[in-house]
Amino acid sequence: QVQVVESGGGLVQAGGSLRLSCAASGRTFYAMGWFRQAPGKEREFVAAIKWSGGNTDYGDSVKGRFTISRDNLKNTVYLQMNSLKPEDTAVYYCAADDLWSRRRYLATEWGYWGQGTQVTVSS
Repeated sequence: QVQVVESGGGLVQAGGSLRLSCAASGRTFYAMGWFRQAPGKEREFVAAIKWSGGNTDYGDSVKGRFTISRDNLKNTVYLQMNSLKPEDTAVYYCAADDLWSRRRYLATEWGYWGQGTQVTVSS
């Protein structure tokens, strides 16, 4: 069965770093990515990566600070978060899909989701 599981969330100070992991079991996916959602806000696109690992894109709010990578042997995607800000506080969700959609920045375009992991950045 298909399962997507995130891990690595926690509490960090502003300016610190955190690395999230997402393991997909059952089968491999052509596209994997990350979204985040803060209380009272809509789910926000963070980053996405193709199966090849050579094509990535990022949400404007995290460009230059976050890096997405993929290990296809482990069928795992990572999100390295540096220079964290209190505004980054949110539940981070891993997403997976079989297509590299032109609308991949929309949460509704992704077919598989993890349960989420909490990231809290204190000031």
